Amino acid sequence: MRIRKKNIRFLKKWSSVQIITVGFLLLTLVGASILSLPISSSNGQPTNFVDSLFTATSAVCVTGLVVFDTATHWSLFGKVVIISLIQIGGLGFMTIATMISLIRGKKINLKERLLIQESLNQIDLSGIVNLTRKIIFMVFAIEAIGGIILSISFIPRFGLITGLAYGFFHSISAFCNAGFDLMGSISGQFSSLTSLYDNSLVMITVSLLIILGGLGYPVILDVLHTRSLKKLTIHSKLVITSTIILLLIGFVFILGVEYNNPDTLGNMDMKGKLLSSMFQTTTLRTAGFNSIDLSLTKEPTIFLMVILMLIGASPASTGGGIKTTTVAVLFLTVKDFLCGKDEIHIFERSISSESIKKAMVIFFIAIFIFIIGTLALSLTNPQFSLIECVFEVMSAYATVGLSIGGSPNLNVVGKLIIMILMFLGRVGSLTIFTAILSINIAKKDKNIKRPKGKIIIG
Repeated sequence: MRIRKKNIRFLKKWSSVQIITVGFLLLTLVGASILSLPISSSNGQPTNFVDSLFTATSAVCVTGLVVFDTATHWSLFGKVVIISLIQIGGLGFMTIATMISLIRGKKINLKERLLIQESLNQIDLSGIVNLTRKIIFMVFAIEAIGGIILSISFIPRFGLITGLAYGFFHSISAFCNAGFDLMGSISGQFSSLTSLYDNSLVMITVSLLIILGGLGYPVILDVLHTRSLKKLTIHSKLVITSTIILLLIGFVFILGVEYNNPDTLGNMDMKGKLLSSMFQTTTLRTAGFNSIDLSLTKEPTIFLMVILMLIGASPASTGGGIKTTTVAVLFLTVKDFLCGKDEIHIFERSISSESIKKAMVIFFIAIFIFIIGTLALSLTNPQFSLIECVFEVMSAYATVGLSIGGSPNLNVVGKLIIMILMFLGRVGSLTIFTAILSINIAKKDKNIKRPKGKIIIG
């Protein structure tokens, strides 16, 4: 009892961001330990712990980068562990913990409410438990509907049990923007969904699941509640608008550039070209599936993919990246500054200076980590070209899960670098840096005001 009380007192001293960071880390280590067991592999042999840790990190961080083909290397038990880690990582372990507490009838205290608030990236603490209930119900409902629809396509091909398993596995993986697939035993290892590029039901369903998962829980609940575009919150309007714009840009660009490329869209009929272009620009929202061989795409396409991966999904979603709202706020800030406006406006509302500062911090931290990560991977893995390093690093940090160099080709140091990037991207680099800095920065220094200094800019 004394040890337990000491642990409780110790945890009370931790901030919410510190607990969330450590929680994700512990979940990853537990997952890696289970995956390294013989029961988790299809051949009944233990899996190297580094590779198990890489897979667990990718699953918890809902990324999709893999060193082993999911369908052929892992046993049924291993696949269940992976999809469980994806579900927990997508929802957030605090949401799962809240669900368990609600089932047990346990009361959620203030500390737990603050953790949920931080985990879901919410501004307001009021009604946070009720919001969690709605999110849990909504997520399981969407994944169930997606699983049933996908099963309609998979059951005739694989049989009832396997078809249902494939349908629900890919539905959860898609909604959580994870990118793990089970098609390796059907169409070849690491083939993702390339064999289904012209299957309208699968391509459209998976795309819609990715988009819904990437919009963010508050936006989906806002749409369901208001059922009117005019009554939506400014956050929802900004997310939906920026999402549509990014999807259209990606679709038109990929279709135009790859249209006659014989290695990607060139040999497809018009239906295949349209579906693949739509699917590929959607999966860049941090989902990690692919319907074409990305290593054979043209360099301009790869460059656009890196940009779209950096932007990623939206806040409080299952996706990664610096988020659509961050880029939208930065774009509006530049536009209104050039127009000589003192305030930044969107949808007849002004954006707070705090939001602008946060957007700038997130953007520059992301660029800094991207540069350091690319240099580190390039120096430690000389077999990768610079563009392959750039793509792999951005895919990991934005928790996308796409690769053109091949994650299995990374050496041990390279795998560790990618794991760190995935963790930073999922938990949030701003969250982690805040957790670290809050240990050393005294609270009394926060309110000290100093004389202003003039700096020439530009």
